[in-house]
Amino acid sequence: MPDIPTVTLPSGVSVPALGLGTWNMGEESRKAGIEIESLKRGLDLGMTLIDTAEMYAEGGAEKITAEAIAGRRDEVFLVSKVYPWNAGRKGVVEACERSLNRLKTDRLDLYLLHWRGQHPLAETVAGFEELRRAGKIAAWGVSNFDLDDMEELMAVPEGRNCAANQVLYNLSRRGVEYDLLPWCQEHGIAVMAYSPIEQGRLLRNADLIRIAKAYQATPAQVALAFLLERDGVVAIPKSANPDRVAENAEAADLDLSEEDWKALDAAFPPPAQKRPLDML
Repeated sequence: MPDIPTVTLPSGVSVPALGLGTWNMGEESRKAGIEIESLKRGLDLGMTLIDTAEMYAEGGAEKITAEAIAGRRDEVFLVSKVYPWNAGRKGVVEACERSLNRLKTDRLDLYLLHWRGQHPLAETVAGFEELRRAGKIAAWGVSNFDLDDMEELMAVPEGRNCAANQVLYNLSRRGVEYDLLPWCQEHGIAVMAYSPIEQGRLLRNADLIRIAKAYQATPAQVALAFLLERDGVVAIPKSANPDRVAENAEAADLDLSEEDWKALDAAFPPPAQKRPLDML
């Protein structure tokens, strides 16, 4: 079993720094079996955080997740996300109920606003807090929020209860390191890194391949190890291949030399100035 590091949320709850994404799952019924098996393999290996959303296959990924966690809900840290247009005070409560029904559970461990929309943040936060008081969610957070968004959120009543910000972050998308990541670390807000291997595009990078070969590792493992090295960051790779999931888990045991960390910085330079927040 890989030794997966943990990230502590503001509530004091520890979650694995390597979880399971579900983007693009639940779209084809013929693939459901292997998708469920892949999530179960990840849970068996200690990747017990599952990230999903009402957007993914219009609830289909939540249904796949429900099958994967059946009989073991208490092992899982379950994250889902609400569409911006459902994120008014009443709408967020109703959307959460629909997600809970699809997930066949009575609670979410973390509920995120998927991205900013037309509803005022104060309304969304009020809805989240209502859900939290009702025990429907244990914590809430946001996704695709840049630093100015986070500072605006902090000024909203109860906005400081935000537990996490899920953003696009990987070796080729390091813009958050300039200001957003340090700010979140300073405020104890977890950063969830989606598309941690850039939907597979990183795997063709010659520098990454060279470093991986030196450790008898895969490029994906090195890319995930990069994120696992960062304080307060949770990586959520998605894979519908159980063997690939097992490979991803082994990234937790990868120990790169100082020389190779420098080589990664040379190949994928950290930001020297503020950049617009990347999104997919």
